[in-house]
Order: sequence, then C-alpha cells, then structure tokens
Amino acid sequence: MQAPPPPTGESEPVVLYEKKEHFARITLNRPDVLNAINQAVLRGLNEGLDQAEADDEVKAVIITGAGRAFSAGGDLTESSRRIVAGQEDAAAEEPPRLSAHEVYTKIWHLSKPVIAAVRGHAVGQGCEMTAVCDITIASEDARLGEPQIRHGFGLPMLIVPWLMGLKQSKELLLTGAIMDAHEAQRLGLVNRVVPNDKLDEEAENLARRIAALPQATVRADKALINRVFELMGILQSLNYQQQPAFADLAASASERSEETREHMRRLQEQGWEAFIQTRNQPFADKR
Repeated sequence: MQAPPPPTGESEPVVLYEKKEHFARITLNRPDVLNAINQAVLRGLNEGLDQAEADDEVKAVIITGAGRAFSAGGDLTESSRRIVAGQEDAAAEEPPRLSAHEVYTKIWHLSKPVIAAVRGHAVGQGCEMTAVCDITIASEDARLGEPQIRHGFGLPMLIVPWLMGLKQSKELLLTGAIMDAHEAQRLGLVNRVVPNDKLDEEAENLARRIAALPQATVRADKALINRVFELMGILQSLNYQQQPAFADLAASASERSEETREHMRRLQEQGWEAFIQTRNQPFADKR
C-alpha cells in the first residue's frame, strides 16, 4: 500500500500496513499523540482495508496501535482548527474528507474477519473502531470508553448499544466513563483479556487459526452473522445521522457552545502538549 503522506510535523507514515503469512497487520502510527485519529489516519486505514480485501492471500486482518495506546480517539487539534475559526469552507481546499463512520462501516462489510488488538486506551473513535471489529482482544492495561460528551461535542457511532445493552450503554455514553479491560469484557466490548506482553502473540495466533479454516465458510459465516444484526436494524442505527428524523437532533448536537469553542481555543494555542494532557486527564477515571 502506498502510505499516505505524513501531516506537518510527522516524519513517518501515520498508518502502517504489513503482510505476515496469510494475514495483514494495520497499525495506527501516531504514538506521540496516542494514535489520535485525523484525516491522514482515516485515509491510511481506508486504503489498508481496501488492500487487504483485494489480496486473496490475506485471510484475516489485525488492527492495532503503535506505542502505549490503541487510540485516544478523534484528533482534537484538527477539530479545533475547524471549530474555532469556523473553517468549514477550508475543506474545499483539502482532499475529500472521510468520516470515521464511513471507514468503520468498511470494517463491518469487509469479507474477511477483522481482529482488534488493544493495548492502553481505546476511547471515543478508538473505542468505536474496536467495537465494530469482529473480534477484540485486549491487554490487561487496556481502557475503553466514550468520553466525547466531556468535551461537549462528538456524536458517537452507535455500535456500543448493540454490544452492551440499554442500561450499560446509556451509562457509558451519558457519563463519558472509562472502563478497564475486564469490565469491558464483562459488558461485551471485549472477547478476551490477555497479559500485556502476550497481546500481539494472541492476536496473530487467532489470525492464523482463522487463515487455516476453509475461507468460503469463514466469509459466509461472517456475512450471515452480520445479516442477522442487519435484519434487526443495526445499519439503520449506525447510519442514524442520515435519517430525516434525526436531522434536527444531529444539527443541534453539532452546534458549538461558546464553552466548547473556548476549550478548543486553549487547545489550539497550547498545541500537542495540551492535546495529550486533555486526553489523559479523564483516563484516570474508573467505573
């Protein structure tokens, strides 16, 4: 895969693609900012998924993060530039923007099983990415949650209610809580929890097991399981922002209060260090 050009200030590709045996590893590669998800990351992930889908030798895909976190979620500094200055018109000068929803839905529709290997924090868009993967393996130090509400913006991709249930998903989404790996496993966000130093080994062993199975059956089983949930309405739920009934609600939620704008101004002025501090502050919270 031709790696997307790194954004200003980053000298390495922000997404790495590696083919190993009969599976692919896609690695979010912005460890200095806890693999925060910006447009370059979304483009790289999108291209990696396309490459894995097109390669008949790839039977399974692992998505993971470089460094000490899976992903701290959406890149607040990229958002701040658009929110503070109202730079929605600037998008016309950029490549067509990808939404996280668009890329994560591709994980759902990929014909091959996708495994999330999660260490450290997977929050906000990072949590949603792990949730939409077919199987999620977490290290013992993993922390998952949806803290967007603490910043006063960010409509979630509504995959969590399908995995956790009504009461638990409301508590998570309405409080911005962060949960540890074992709690996430108990509530259905994680399949298994492994020692920190065994995460990559466990994920790769699982990918090898899947690759060794009859592939027509593997793909049919994934499609059939997905179809059951599609008949129950999961795609309509994930695509709620495109439905007329939710248009006013989505528009209201996207309006930025002055408090949110001020938060973004401080973040923009103080730079990456403020980004890290802002993202790390709620991580100490426990359920």
